[in-house]
Formats: sequence, structure tokens, C-alpha cells
Amino acid sequence: MKKVEVEDLRSALELLRSIPGQLVETDVEVDPNAELSGVYRHVGAGGTVMRPTQEGPAMVFNSIKGHEGAKIAIGVLSSRKRVGYLLGTEPEKLGFLLKDSVSHPIKPIVIENSKAKCQEIVHYADEEGFDIRRLIPAPTNTQDDAGPYITLGMCYASNPETGDSDVTIHRMCLQSKDEISIFLQPGARHIGYFRELAEKEGRPLPISISIGVDPAIEIASCFEPPTTPLGYDELQAAGALRNKPVELVQCLTIDERAIANAEYIIEGEILPYVRVREDQNSGTGKAMPEFPGYCGPANPKLPVIKVKAVTTRRDPIMQTCIGPSEEHVSMAGIPTEASILSMVEKAMPGKCLNVYNASFGGGKYVTIMQFKKTMPSDEGRQRQAALLAFSSFAELKHVILVDEDVDIFDINDVMWAMTTRFQADVDLITIPGVQCHPLDPSNGPEYHPDIRTRGVACKAIFDCTVPFEQKDRFERAKFMEADPKHWLPDMF
Repeated sequence: MKKVEVEDLRSALELLRSIPGQLVETDVEVDPNAELSGVYRHVGAGGTVMRPTQEGPAMVFNSIKGHEGAKIAIGVLSSRKRVGYLLGTEPEKLGFLLKDSVSHPIKPIVIENSKAKCQEIVHYADEEGFDIRRLIPAPTNTQDDAGPYITLGMCYASNPETGDSDVTIHRMCLQSKDEISIFLQPGARHIGYFRELAEKEGRPLPISISIGVDPAIEIASCFEPPTTPLGYDELQAAGALRNKPVELVQCLTIDERAIANAEYIIEGEILPYVRVREDQNSGTGKAMPEFPGYCGPANPKLPVIKVKAVTTRRDPIMQTCIGPSEEHVSMAGIPTEASILSMVEKAMPGKCLNVYNASFGGGKYVTIMQFKKTMPSDEGRQRQAALLAFSSFAELKHVILVDEDVDIFDINDVMWAMTTRFQADVDLITIPGVQCHPLDPSNGPEYHPDIRTRGVACKAIFDCTVPFEQKDRFERAKFMEADPKHWLPDMF
């Protein structure tokens, strides 16, 4: 493997080019309106995307219809193995790497504007002919989408009272030549709280959107409370992942900063009291495909970002993802794994060996926990560990508990444990009437009248661990240790 120090999107793509099977490119023109995602669905989307799909290489499209000279990269993080390459660790250890990054933060620094690659080319909104829809080759995932979406924009804003900053990813739809709608799930992200504070004072909230950045930033931006509480800038965790501070630059038209080596920067303000229907231009009633694999409904009233400027690098590369792809699993799931590992380790050291937020749960709905019982008093503590996860992450719907001899990253092995070590009338623990996630279509009164309101539903623990006193009865067949390289040197 070629030695490449990853510090931005371009160096990440350079590293992937050096690893067989991790990146493909095409010069054949592609339409960003549904066609691009339709192609990549087959190449490497994975996740909860409609079948047929697969976990495959990242892809760069070098010719985009309607956007001369533009390129689009997709699927950079749509493989856990690839995330391991990009962050310099084994895929199974990513949760531990992320956990340690939060504990050893490195604060971002601000560099001079003249040194910021993201401001090599500047487009001001008051210039004649300014139109973000022509400047930014944002794709649609499907033909039913409300419009072109920015799916991997690092939104950066600050608390108007304290000055504390936060970076997160939000669903943003290009609505006009200088307006973007932004979906801020209530209570889920700090920037939503910042907007509420500003609106109470009748003031706009300055916000920058950085597109095409170091994958470490994209992963770290998906940390949530309580792991990164209000006032914790997730760029500090990204700095820890690279062992050097993230570089920011002062925006040109607003009082905010942006990621200095991003491919695109959108500078703007979230306007107070202004709302827009998300599908006002399409009328489809749908937004875009969300991580559970279904198209999310268009929101009737979303806040609006008024764009002041767009700055870019020379020959910028747009980065995007398919909503329900494995890329979402990597970004949302791995930080959650890190958070659960940290919480359970504090409560019961040495018992939780690893955590995997599985692909079939979109990285948010399902957690598989590998738990080790070493003494009779450990019995029941595995279920306590599951409750800890539920208490901190409302989006979790199911926790599957397995023993240390089960490979949590091999779903067949997990299902084997459920088949041979689980009895539903004994080992299924249900917790009805609690907060879950509104994007799960089964979490609503339309599904069952006993569900009071959308998003409130039933969580479940599937305890597939062997009772401690019966561990000898469930010992797996042991095989001789042999190195297959001796027989098949080209395969291993």
C-alpha cells in the first residue's frame, strides 16, 4: 500500500487509488438527477439500499451533465474496511479508536485566508447570474426527491450566547438560486438549539457548509450527546484522530469559520421566522431516501439558509452519498459504537468486548454487543449494559447480546447465536412506550393503535448469551490451528 497522509478529500482518494478494489473512476457522462445514484447503487452502495446492491469500491464520476468540469465522489465511507484504511486502523477496532479520540481532543486552529485552499475561487451572491444550482453539482438520489440534496455538508455554527461551536451533518435541499432548506431534527443536534436561540432574539444564525473534507471530520461530526455534550466541538475529536488540529478559516461574508481545505464552502445565514415546504419545487410529497431504506416524507415547514457566497478549491470535487447506503452506517454507527463502549466500560469494566451498529439497522436502530461473563454474578449484567445503551441513544430500537465466541461483524454468526442460544419467551425483553425514531414507519399509530404518537414505540433486547452456569454445554466445536498460507500462498 502506498504511504499517503490523509488530510483532505483529495489525499483520501489518492490513498484509495493505491489500494486494489477500493476506488473506481469513469469519464462517461452521468446525469446527477437520479442516474448517478442509480449507477452507484449497483457498484457499492450496500446498507439498506434496495437490492440488488453490494458493498463495493468508492467511485468518482469525472463528467457531470450540466456541470462542465465538475467531478463527484461517492461511497468514500461506504465500507467499514475502507474506513479502517482511511483512519489507519483495523475495521474491528474503529469503535475503540473513536472512543479514545473524544477523550484526547485537539482543538481546531484558524489559518489566514490567503492560505485557505477552500477560498481559491469566490462567488458572491450579489453577483449577476449567481445560482447555487449551477455552482454546486448536488445530485438527487431518486426521481421522487424534493430536489438536489447536499448529503455530506459539514454544517458549522456557534452558540450566539456562549460562542461554543459545533459541526454536524444535516439534510439540505437546494430550493432556489440562493436558498437552501435545512432539516434540524428537534433535540437531536446542537445547531438546531443555536438556531432557536438566535430566532428568539430575531437574529439570523451564521452557518458555513463545508463539502468534501477529510473523512476523519465526517466521522467525528456524527458524535452525539451525551458523548459530546453541548459546548464540545466535534472537530476536536477529528483532530485527535489525525493527531493534529483541524484547520479552519474565517468566512468572507459571515461571522463564522469553515474547514480550510474543503472542496466547497457555502456561506449563509439561517433566517429567523422563515419556513419553506421542502418539496415546493417537485410536489412529490417526499424528501429523499433516509437511512432506514424508505423515502422520508417532505417536511411542510423547514428553516431556510440564505446563501451569501460560495467558495471553492480549483477544480473542486463534490462529495455525496446515497441516504440509506453503507456510508451512513459508517458515519452514524461507528461514533455510536464508541459511545456505547465508553459508557459500558465505565459501568462494568472489561465486560463489553466490542460493539457493532449493524448495517441492517442503518447504523442507528440496532446494536450488537459482545459481552463476556466471567463469574456467576455477571449474569444479568449483559442486560444492564443494553439498558445503558438505550438510555443514552433514543434512536436505538434493538440490542442483540452475544457471547465472546461470536463474531459480531458476521451476521450469520449472530443469527446462529440467536437460533441456538435464544428462547423468545425467556430471553426477549420488551420495553414499550418509549422514544424511538420517527423515520421508522412501524413507529407510529398507523402501524398499531396502541402506539400513541409517531416515534414512540417498543424497544427490545435479544439476549443471545448463554447462561453462565451452562457455558460448558454450549462450547463450540474446536478445530486444529493451521496456517492456510502453506497450502494456498496466493489466497492468504
